[in-house]
Amino acid sequence: MSKVCSITGSRVTRGSIIHRRGMAKKKGGVGRHVTKNVRREFHPNLHEHRIWVPELRKFVRIRVTARGLKTINKNGAYQALKKAGIIAG
Repeated sequence: MSKVCSITGSRVTRGSIIHRRGMAKKKGGVGRHVTKNVRREFHPNLHEHRIWVPELRKFVRIRVTARGLKTINKNGAYQALKKAGIIAG
């Protein structure tokens, strides 16, 4: 199953970890030097949730991030799911 939020559409992003050595110039050193640059992934904070939709009188199972849950709480389940295209209506 893909790691994508049903509401916000946020997905896995890529970045890097930069390894440095040496002392900073403002601390009296000669400066920081990059020794390694390692690729990594940033994963969204996904949760599998059953959300009750009163207008449909049923539960809808979605994969949603914490921010997506806040959006559902703010706008209402039916409105948020309709805007995301999960339910037709």
